[in-house]
Amino acid sequence: MNADAVIQKGKEIIRIEAEAIAALESHINGNFAASVDLIFKAKGRVVLTGMGKSGIIARKIAATMNSTGTPSAFMHPSDAVHGDLGMVTPNDIVICISKSGDTAELRQLLPRFRQIGVKVIAMVGNPNSPLGKQSDLILDTSVREEACPYDLAPTSSTTAALAMGDALAITLLQKRNFTKEDFAMFHPGGNLGKQLLLKVDAMMITGSDIPVVNENVSVSDAIVEISSKRLGATCVVNDSGVLCGMLTDGDLRRLLQKRIDISGLTVGKVMTTNPKTISQNMLAAQALEIMESFKITQLVVVNAGNHPVGILHLHSLVEAGLRGDSSS
Repeated sequence: MNADAVIQKGKEIIRIEAEAIAALESHINGNFAASVDLIFKAKGRVVLTGMGKSGIIARKIAATMNSTGTPSAFMHPSDAVHGDLGMVTPNDIVICISKSGDTAELRQLLPRFRQIGVKVIAMVGNPNSPLGKQSDLILDTSVREEACPYDLAPTSSTTAALAMGDALAITLLQKRNFTKEDFAMFHPGGNLGKQLLLKVDAMMITGSDIPVVNENVSVSDAIVEISSKRLGATCVVNDSGVLCGMLTDGDLRRLLQKRIDISGLTVGKVMTTNPKTISQNMLAAQALEIMESFKITQLVVVNAGNHPVGILHLHSLVEAGLRGDSSS
C-alpha cells in the first residue's frame, strides 16, 4: 500500500467505527433506563465480566464507573469459575459483555448468577443469543460491521461496548448529582484533584520560617530577615503582632533606584501597606489566581485577628503541580 492508500484506509476505519457509535443511539431505550435505575438502586457493586477484548472493555468501564461514583469491579470469567465468583453477592449487579452472546465461560457462569440471586445485564451484540435470553436486561451493542476487513478482529463492536459503558457511567454520574468536588476526591493526585482539594494550609510556610519584623525596626534589620528566610519578602507587624504591611525585594530595589539613604529609615516608613492576604482554608488554586492577577509571588496567610500564620510562595504551588502563569 502506498501512502495515499494507507491514509484512505485509516479514514475508512474511523468512519466505520464512528457509524457504529452513531447507530448505537437508537439502542438507548427502556432497557437502558431500567439498567441505570437498577444500578442506581443497588446496595452493592457493579461487577463487570467478559472474555478477551470484551474483558478489556469491561475493565475500562469498571474504572470509569469507579471514578464517577459507581463502585465497580472487574471479574475474569475463567477466574470466576475457580473461586473468584465469591466476590459476587445478591446486592451486586453483574454486567456481562460479549459480542456473540455465546461465550462459553459466560454461559457457564449464568446458572451460578441465578443461584446467587444477582441481577444480570447483558451488553451484547446479539440480543437473541443465550446470554441475551438468560439476562434480566439487554443493552444492545450490535454493529453492522467490524472495521477489520475479515470481520473478525473486534473493532467496531468493542468501540460500541465502550461507548455504551460510558453512557451508563455518565448517566449514573448525573443521576447521583456527582460533582466536580466528588470527582476530585477520587483523583487526589490528578490536576483536578489538586485544584479542588489542595488548600493553603498544606502548602504554606509556617512557624519560625515565616519572615516577620516589627514596623519600628530598621530597614537594615529587615534586609537581614529577608535574606535569612529566602522568600524575597518579610511580613511587617505592629507591637500587637497584627500585620500592617510587607517589605519585598522589589520595594528595596525601588528605594535604591531613587538613591534614598535607608540607613536611618524604619520599615514602617517604606513598607507596602495593605498587602494581599489570604486565609489558610482557601484553595491553593484560588491563591494562585490571586498571585497571577496581581503579578506577585507570595501571599501572607492571616488568621481572624489578622496575625500572620504563614507565607504562601508561588514556587511551592508550581512544585505541587498547580500551573502558574510564566509572567508571574
